[in-house]
Amino acid sequence: MSLPTHGPYRQGFTSGYGASPHVVIAGGGVAGLTAALALHAAGFERVTVVEAAPAIRPAGAGLDLMPDAVRELDALGLLHALEPGALRTPELRRYHRSGGLVSREPRGLAAGYRWPQLSVHRGHLQQVLAGAVRARLGPAALITGVRVSGVEPLPDGRPRLRLEHRDGAVRGRASLEPDVLVGADGIRSTVRAALHPGEGGPRWNGTMVWRGVSRMPARAVGAFTLLAGDDRQQAVVYPMSRPSGQTREVLVNWALAKHVEPMCDAPEERLLADWGRAVPVETLLPHYVGWEFDGVSVPDVLRSADTAHAYPMLDRAPLDRWTHGRTTLVGDAAHAPHPFGADGATRSIVDARALAHALARHPDPAEGLAAYERERGPAATALRRTDGDLGPEAVVDSATVNQGSPYEVPIPAIG
Repeated sequence: MSLPTHGPYRQGFTSGYGASPHVVIAGGGVAGLTAALALHAAGFERVTVVEAAPAIRPAGAGLDLMPDAVRELDALGLLHALEPGALRTPELRRYHRSGGLVSREPRGLAAGYRWPQLSVHRGHLQQVLAGAVRARLGPAALITGVRVSGVEPLPDGRPRLRLEHRDGAVRGRASLEPDVLVGADGIRSTVRAALHPGEGGPRWNGTMVWRGVSRMPARAVGAFTLLAGDDRQQAVVYPMSRPSGQTREVLVNWALAKHVEPMCDAPEERLLADWGRAVPVETLLPHYVGWEFDGVSVPDVLRSADTAHAYPMLDRAPLDRWTHGRTTLVGDAAHAPHPFGADGATRSIVDARALAHALARHPDPAEGLAAYERERGPAATALRRTDGDLGPEAVVDSATVNQGSPYEVPIPAIG
């Protein structure tokens, strides 16, 4: 793969270091893999991604990539590999749960952007990113089955990492002292916990989210993103692949959210322990009877799925600092967004490119990381605070306030 020379940051991108520093990235998700590719494009030759999972496998559900993220992926030469397994999103439609259309909003190219908005399976995106990392940086740049278990600063500002790895019944430990550490290890970040030891864990806001993927005829889901519900219960449905086969089927991403805290007796610790637990789709169906909007039947979408996975809606308060010496945070580790905000992956990708840009322009790694935080921190914090108030479903919530919404028995979170 060859990198384009016309991307928004490519011109003048040089490392600024005499010898290329060793950058370790904790986490092989969207944020970590994009950061590795962005650093490589900026001239950094020694980049290592360590991922706790034993392998990078296509897993998860769907996500949206906003035009600013697609722009950055295009600049990294990845759009041609990503688009065949994705779908350009032309429109977002919001509905009240009673069936009324609240708003229609063009998206991506239809809204006048130079790049599309893409709906894509997370597994496809991660495979494209991981393949590019191995092809450009070498197979040894992406190490699976290894997690960062602890971080401590050295007198010169470099981090000392404690690493743990497991291969079957064999376990091992090691330490490493890279020049730069990037914490891309998600909302339960070990790196973040080391930088902010008194913060505590993620918070649950009393809402459960159930996610899944269905395969069904394209005519049954339309070509738009559907957001429906009220202030207590919501559904998001959208196609994320092109029609294929004689039946013209597409992959469909869906997510359901329902406030359960008032009726839930399970302790928060158990909810957190059940993160990603498989749930029979049949248990969700009774709560979405009659949810049909412009020909898209939410119950039919659910019936076309094999299973659902439950996730408590977690968040974290914004941090005053992401960077300590030569260690910093990107993506969810720095600013986990509202799960229904539809732009967590987008923020991670923009973070990654901004990080590489800042490091490339500052000979001192600590100065580069501080510049990255100055650029991304205020905007990300402002967005995070907006997430905490009202997400993109604010228009639906407003319609609910005007129409009224009786509280229904919530879906059981446990059992």
